[in-house]
Amino acid sequence: MLANYPLSKTEEAFFKDSETETITTKIPYLTVDNFPKLGLLTACRFLEWVSTNPEGVISLPTGKTPEYFIKWTQFLLENWDKKKGLDIREKYGLKECKKPVLKDLQFVQIDEFYPISSQQKNSFYHYVKKFYIEGFGLDPKKALLINSDEIPLAEGKSYREIFPDSKVDLSLRFREYTTPLEKLQQESIYLIDQWCGEYEAKIREKGGIGFFVGGIGPDGHIAFNTRGSDIFSTTRLTETNFETQAVAAGDLGGIEISANRLVITIGLDTIVHNPEAVAIIIAAGEAKAPIVKHSLEKSMTNVYPATVLQKLKNGRFYMTKGAASKLTDSIDQYYFTGNWNSTKTERAVLDLCKKLQKYGHRITLEDLKNDKYTSQIPDLNENTVKEVIKSISAKIDKGMEEEKNEVFLHTGPHHDDISLGILPQITKQLHENSNQAHFAVLTSGFTAVTNSFVIETLKSAKKFLDEGRIQMVKFDDFYESGYKLKMDKDVYHYLTNVASENAEERLRGLCHRVVRAIVFTFGIKTTMQLRDQINEIISVLKNSYDGEKNPKNIQTLKGMIREFEEELVWAHFGVQVKNVHHLRLGFYTGDIFTEQPDKKRDVEPILNMLREIKPTKLSLTLDPEGSGPDTHYKVLQATAEAVRQWSLEEDLTNFKIVGYRNVWFKFDAAESNVIVPVSLGDMSVMEDSFANCYLSQVNASFPSYAHNGKFSTLARRTWVNQLSDVQLLLGKNYFYQHQTAKVRSSHGLIFFREMDVESFLMEARELEKSTEGML
Repeated sequence: MLANYPLSKTEEAFFKDSETETITTKIPYLTVDNFPKLGLLTACRFLEWVSTNPEGVISLPTGKTPEYFIKWTQFLLENWDKKKGLDIREKYGLKECKKPVLKDLQFVQIDEFYPISSQQKNSFYHYVKKFYIEGFGLDPKKALLINSDEIPLAEGKSYREIFPDSKVDLSLRFREYTTPLEKLQQESIYLIDQWCGEYEAKIREKGGIGFFVGGIGPDGHIAFNTRGSDIFSTTRLTETNFETQAVAAGDLGGIEISANRLVITIGLDTIVHNPEAVAIIIAAGEAKAPIVKHSLEKSMTNVYPATVLQKLKNGRFYMTKGAASKLTDSIDQYYFTGNWNSTKTERAVLDLCKKLQKYGHRITLEDLKNDKYTSQIPDLNENTVKEVIKSISAKIDKGMEEEKNEVFLHTGPHHDDISLGILPQITKQLHENSNQAHFAVLTSGFTAVTNSFVIETLKSAKKFLDEGRIQMVKFDDFYESGYKLKMDKDVYHYLTNVASENAEERLRGLCHRVVRAIVFTFGIKTTMQLRDQINEIISVLKNSYDGEKNPKNIQTLKGMIREFEEELVWAHFGVQVKNVHHLRLGFYTGDIFTEQPDKKRDVEPILNMLREIKPTKLSLTLDPEGSGPDTHYKVLQATAEAVRQWSLEEDLTNFKIVGYRNVWFKFDAAESNVIVPVSLGDMSVMEDSFANCYLSQVNASFPSYAHNGKFSTLARRTWVNQLSDVQLLLGKNYFYQHQTAKVRSSHGLIFFREMDVESFLMEARELEKSTEGML
């Protein structure tokens, strides 16, 4: 119940819409169905507040999280008195609000990397100027911004002179300097500290922040106040932790950069200084669920920085239902409302095994009756756990079924998604000769290839050219048509040298493909022109700052490197290049906010592929909340529309959709309907193919916050943990005494969901509805 919290009219409307029954957390929250609707909620509350605080002090977030907040705010302002706007206003408590005027608001920038040029498009300063000052029409003279170029340093020097490698050693705050440069650095750090104190004072002179919106990091950080930050902290120059660096890697061009870059951030006390402040934390996706639970249910502590919002009567969390899914409130509502079904029974029993750390066959009827969730199971009896064991066992049996005479189309938003999601299932399918398999990666994936990787590869290509070891350029027709031929030969050459452990020849195989890609992308006609172009690309990349958006032709080159990597993986199993499809959907541009999928540009390529291949089974990443990268749910939208259109042309009665998840977003055993045993051999194949083929990813420049290393290791851990959960129910002897060798050898499990077309489209339709009428 929310009787103790002063909800605004907008919040009341969304609260009613959410169907949440009880709130018992220490900070109130509102839930919505998906990421786009989260932006709508935040935008409505922001405009409601601005309508009565036209000169208020606001502090708004940067990065990808506020994408729909920004888009909905602009949409509502542009359509305030039009039917589209009026309908939303009436539904969400804005009917009586006068149209907000934003130009007199006072903006406070939350945080910034240090040092970073304000001219860089990946600086938060640039983001704020583009999306808030210009995008919302705010007055720059009334804004407090963090501009690294303007923060005074020793002897009036620039940060490039004081910190030539962009590294700031904070130990100089309390130790003696040892060189003249360190002396300047020490003086400069004290000057930055002074600037931060003055920034804090200016915020307090304004009365503090009136309206704050921030995201929450995987460690619970808000702004750059990481786990362990003082509850009474103020604006400061500080280091970050690994989780924060991993999240920032995408902004800065890799963990190599973000791990060595400090930040300037407002403090936790800065956020809550104004007791009347509206302070909102937004969170999307099940990946955020554990940290959301701790942040909302724990007492105020520096271990979970967002707990500081307990100081504010208007402190709030706005989040998707996935992000709220681990809250005690959400679990209670799941079990105590709505019809009971088999999924609830399975989940309750599986969770009870974990809570009691008991194997399923040792769970007694008394245990079931004493648990607040299993006690709700209808007709609870001695056979209840046996029935769950039988059901989970049947899912494993289904995961071991032989699939014959199928045409599989496995799709992924990014390169490596398919492999990380369901590789052991695919290897089983490929061993059956009556099956056909196609693989399609729907975006170019160029953002995952670092400049340094391309530079080193091009230097090697130049060396091989100079040594006459890229012989294909000598063929008469190479620059006309030959560069398009024998793609399979590049792949075979490369993998042969993986087998023989010849690293130099493996590199030569990569360089062959890179040369083909340059000829294709840049229209090269001679070897001299090829050399010049390689030099030009190296020069462009060396003169680019890390994280800078590359020119389109270099994006294409990077994407083609990733495409070669994907071909290498499937060639492990004899899949030819012609069966690996690269769609390069147009919404994927490398911009901070990618466009919504376009029905012609992005749906037609998928539809045409379905028409051509005529698959009997289609696999895809099922991430409806956008808990992984936003590309996941945008690809899901485009694929769903293509399937819908194809269903109007073909009888898809027997067509199956396989929804899988990987390192970003996971099924549990209860919500999946197929469970695939994974052996140590399967894990080795996945780890080896990842390390040998995804060359640009081996150094893990863009790691998950959950693991400082390759995604393949994280996927393996996921499979092992999923086995551990199911093993508690079934018992270890179920596995090592099983009649089937595949189960006896399993040391991990993969969960996925097989659906018919109608079920899939119904699930995807909910996401599409959330953005209709806006874009």
